[in-house]
Amino acid sequence: MNIEDFIVDPLQSTDANQLFQFMENNNKRLQRYFPVTLSSNATLEKTTEYIVIKNKEIVEKSNFTFVIRDKISQEIAGLIIIKKIDWDKKQGELAYCIGSRYEKKGVTTFAVSKISQFAFNKLKLKTLQIISYKTNFGSIKVAENNGFVWQTTLVNEFTPTNEKPLDMELYELIMK
Repeated sequence: MNIEDFIVDPLQSTDANQLFQFMENNNKRLQRYFPVTLSSNATLEKTTEYIVIKNKEIVEKSNFTFVIRDKISQEIAGLIIIKKIDWDKKQGELAYCIGSRYEKKGVTTFAVSKISQFAFNKLKLKTLQIISYKTNFGSIKVAENNGFVWQTTLVNEFTPTNEKPLDMELYELIMK
């Protein structure tokens, strides 16, 4: 598996079957931190609606949802999203998930690099944020590998389904 074999593409209507399958295959690993995305893709019909909504968000410039795709097999390896965009501050947050088959292979680091370039060069954002739980070492490594720097602990920032609120770690990358 080579990084050159992957691309980051906007989510397309033709991705519905694959995205639904990705969610099914990675359900357990996505439950804690991506419950809304999972529920939005619980059926093939919901996935089709999800893609329509995500494409509308791109037009509205409120969120940008991309797939991480294996160029050879065309399989969806993960998702990467620019969200919580504040156009006045020129700031956005990155969220990402990767399928278990592609974990620890540099694919997410590659995708964050590509999306960071897009956010800075095309969207003209100045600051990108990644928020991660302290024991999500893979996510923290992705942030650090891309030059994101730890800023602070956000107290009670995220509440997983049926759990108590969690403190999350904020990492930022500032365009120079």
